[in-house]
Amino acid sequence: MTRLLSRNDVMQVLTMEDTIDILEQAFADLATDRAVLPQRTAITAPEHGGLSLFMPAFLKGMGALGTKVVTVYKNNPAKYDLPTVLGTILILDVKTGAPLAVMDGGYLTGMRTGGVAGLGTRWLAREDAKVHTMFGTGGMARTHAWAVACARPIEKLILSSLDPRKKQEAFAASLEGVVSGEIVIADDPAEAVAAADVVTLITSASEPIVEGSWFKPGTHINATGSHAPGTRELDTATVLRSKIVCDLIDACRAEAGDFLIPAEEGVWSFERVHGSLGDVIAGKIPGRETNEEITLVKSVGLAIQDISVAQHVCRKAEGAGVGTDFMF
Repeated sequence: MTRLLSRNDVMQVLTMEDTIDILEQAFADLATDRAVLPQRTAITAPEHGGLSLFMPAFLKGMGALGTKVVTVYKNNPAKYDLPTVLGTILILDVKTGAPLAVMDGGYLTGMRTGGVAGLGTRWLAREDAKVHTMFGTGGMARTHAWAVACARPIEKLILSSLDPRKKQEAFAASLEGVVSGEIVIADDPAEAVAAADVVTLITSASEPIVEGSWFKPGTHINATGSHAPGTRELDTATVLRSKIVCDLIDACRAEAGDFLIPAEEGVWSFERVHGSLGDVIAGKIPGRETNEEITLVKSVGLAIQDISVAQHVCRKAEGAGVGTDFMF
């Protein structure tokens, strides 16, 4: 039997605390050669304004095997009343190859993407971090606020975005029950960064939205929004000031404009990357070493995140009787 799980089904069984813990195990497996992670395959459909990404992974230690297909079709909202981004995940039985579950990938993608910000904060932010500044109030922002609040006792969340004030206020209201501390909307992005212990960037910006001089010593940065070679949220000065940890160095070499652009300028190189996040978790390299250093986790998204979390969802749903069983 195969279990069919809708977005609402996934929401019933997946918590952020569990997501961060599962991701921690997945990144450790990747760092200790217990995961197979092929490069994701992209297929474009330019006549429809579409991009499809095929993202397989196999986590041997967790017994998780499957793939995610995520599509980005820019004409969907106007032409078909559909979201721009759609995702579907297939989980297979590692012993037989039979399909165990087919599930919506939209909510899970938001959880696993935000979860990496929580994981980076857990391992690299100062223990006494209390103020979180977040750039972006779009669809992925809520899970990032949630994840950082799970990793540190955040007393104040400062929001900064280019959205209209009413949209920012509505987003702040949506965080009730997710973030327990004070939530304020920033008037000045530089002041918002200077006040922060943790800064998260989850925007669609193509040019830098922060400056390196804004960050105080000891800040931790989660940079997630930019994931294409020609776009970036961070300026070169921020990259030069930071101790950099990638979700995976090879993935950032292929997709992280935050690094590729300063490398092309000739002022920075990937030799300056401290390492991959899994190496920190597995104890191969240290994380934060002083309270003064600025740490930066750059994530472009990996299939191990999707498949590990989806396997967890599959097991939780089965135990809770959530979803619909069917035979192909």
